[in-house]
Amino acid sequence: MAPAPAPIPTPETREFWEGTARRELRIQRCTACGKHYFHPRPFCPDPTCASDAVEWTVVSGRARLSSYVINHRPLPMFEVTEPQIIAIVTLDEGPRMMTNLIGVDPDPELLVLNMPLEVDFVTRGEQWLPMFHPAVEEARR
Repeated sequence: MAPAPAPIPTPETREFWEGTARRELRIQRCTACGKHYFHPRPFCPDPTCASDAVEWTVVSGRARLSSYVINHRPLPMFEVTEPQIIAIVTLDEGPRMMTNLIGVDPDPELLVLNMPLEVDFVTRGEQWLPMFHPAVEEARR
């Protein structure tokens, strides 16, 4: 079987992927209005700002579960045959990102909206993908 496809950095995403290789979650922040945002782009996405004064910052890696779907279809191209949790998480810094949840069974009883999460990094090819798992305080319940 061919190796699972890995993301290919672009000039706009290179800093993000360089951060994941160091196990850092980096997103952009507008220095004009102070808002963090994700997906990478060269200007602030807030239409009342739209400044090009942006910088990359390392963020906490903490988030809350906003939404999810449990995919039961095998994904042979990703070498995944078990159900996986595809999620939208809201980072403590504000932006939302799509990711996978790991370290928790794909059971709706265990996937409580707004549950605290922490980032982890999983290899795919030469890239490290940010994925989230229940925060330590949540796992103790």
